[in-house]
Amino acid sequence: MLDTTRSIETPEGIELSLRVAGPVIRALAWSIDLGIRSIMYSLLALFLSYLGKLGHGIFFIAIFVLEWFYPIVFEVYRQGATPGKRAFKIKVLHEWGTPVNWSAAMIRNLLRFVDFLPFFYGFGLVTMLINKDFKRIGDLAAGTIVVYDDEKMKPITLPGELARAMPVSLPLEEQLAIISFAERAPQFPPARKLELANLVTALTNTSDEVGVKTLYQLANGLMGVNDQIANQESHYERHSTTKASI
Repeated sequence: MLDTTRSIETPEGIELSLRVAGPVIRALAWSIDLGIRSIMYSLLALFLSYLGKLGHGIFFIAIFVLEWFYPIVFEVYRQGATPGKRAFKIKVLHEWGTPVNWSAAMIRNLLRFVDFLPFFYGFGLVTMLINKDFKRIGDLAAGTIVVYDDEKMKPITLPGELARAMPVSLPLEEQLAIISFAERAPQFPPARKLELANLVTALTNTSDEVGVKTLYQLANGLMGVNDQIANQESHYERHSTTKASI
């Protein structure tokens, strides 16, 4: 599949298409959460400083609670997203696409101290870079995944090219890849679009711009675009005939 899009089948047999969030966007979200916690620590230190040693004890307890339970509470009760994650429209899910529960949230966040080793999330970063779903150690142990929070599913819109039948039979995954390419290619940089089209010259027998157009046509054929247009025209003709007879 293209880029970081993953197809996940839920326990109910429903196939979801999720975009996995990479290390950079997750680091930015983490920095916002760190900033929020830092402000909270500063305010607590200011108010508790008037309580002397009792205030110091309460302050350290508050740091422990906030540091470990801040992300857990938000991930469980705010649809898998801390304020930092929500700012960048990403969220945590079980790897089968369902919202995280207390058990998963606890495991993935309590293992942050392992991800942090030897310093500044060293192990976590290495683990994400060698894992196709960018999972850190906590995610691997908890069975969770961080994905982009697409607000609503948009209908598939393909370029308006004449549909063409597939020259050979392809597995379902490869058919979905062609449809995904046609849907997303208009937003790709020109060089990236040509690069992807040239990967399947054996299928299209063309290359470059002609190869891109051929993939659009094949995608429309897989989606049955011509059949949809024919059905619409047939419906319009029947409707017009009915009105004329009346």
